[in-house]
Amino acid sequence: MNGITFAQPLFLYLLAVIPAMVVFYVLKQQKTTASLRMPALNPFAKAGTTFRHYIRHILFSFRTIAVALIIIVLARPQATNRFQNVSTEGIDIVLAIDISGSMLARDFKPDRLEASKNVATEFISGRPYDRIGLVVFSGESFTQCPLTTDHAVLINLLREVQSGMIEDGTAIGNGLATAVNRIKDSKAKSKVIILLTDGVNNRGEIAPATAADIAKTFGIRVYTIGVGTQGMAPYPVQTPYGIQYQDMPVEIDEAVLQDIAKTTGGKYFRATDNTKLSQVYNEIDKLEKSKIDVRQFNRKEEKYLLPAIIAFCLLVLEIILRNTVLKNLT
Repeated sequence: MNGITFAQPLFLYLLAVIPAMVVFYVLKQQKTTASLRMPALNPFAKAGTTFRHYIRHILFSFRTIAVALIIIVLARPQATNRFQNVSTEGIDIVLAIDISGSMLARDFKPDRLEASKNVATEFISGRPYDRIGLVVFSGESFTQCPLTTDHAVLINLLREVQSGMIEDGTAIGNGLATAVNRIKDSKAKSKVIILLTDGVNNRGEIAPATAADIAKTFGIRVYTIGVGTQGMAPYPVQTPYGIQYQDMPVEIDEAVLQDIAKTTGGKYFRATDNTKLSQVYNEIDKLEKSKIDVRQFNRKEEKYLLPAIIAFCLLVLEIILRNTVLKNLT
């Protein structure tokens, strides 16, 4: 409910009679004279003014309030409920995220995978009208969440993603193919895959170029993101003393990622730290803005009943008091 409006607001001008009624009543009280004259008032000097003398004015108050409420009833107060019917042009997006062991490298804070999940969560939250799905891959690939507008469920499933869920490796082609399979039958006017990886394709039955050609066939645009600093980065390594981090060269198959983006009409991005990764998603967000048409309509609910009941009760109460308790004072 956004407020009260009036269907017949011109009747509200009649409220000007209220001040006139007050002035008339005051003048009338000043001109009131006694009907019985006494040669001396000394016997009544100690009589004082009773409470009933003052409450006689309550009758006028009841009548004045009742008149004001009747005028408001004539103006027909209405409560307005406003609704927005939002329709979008439609963009379906699948996030394909690498969860291989190298995504635990510490050149991002706290690591590449957690940084990617955090930025992806912000991206999802910023697109409330799009259907978004999630595919994860390493040595194999699978769908963590199909296309959905229930972003709360999607974000919860994204938070559950961990490295080691599936066999290690980097199957870029399989990850892309799984994402294509999830979005290819979409009726949306724009179909997008955001593929994020930090390595070189070394596993899988489907070549990245083949998966890119399939995406192009179905009119799917692929944005590719390579995550990793330039030069060396601390990678997790299993040792007899547990997991330790050793500086190793960062190897990202940028040529393959660039070819995928070029084939499908997308764009390749390189993210070297948390800030740059966030900027990449912001740029993709701007490139893939859905067209939103908002139609607003109102529903009005009559609200005259309550003031009408109050006015009626005040008038009835005035009549009762005038003819009973305050009969001799009016």
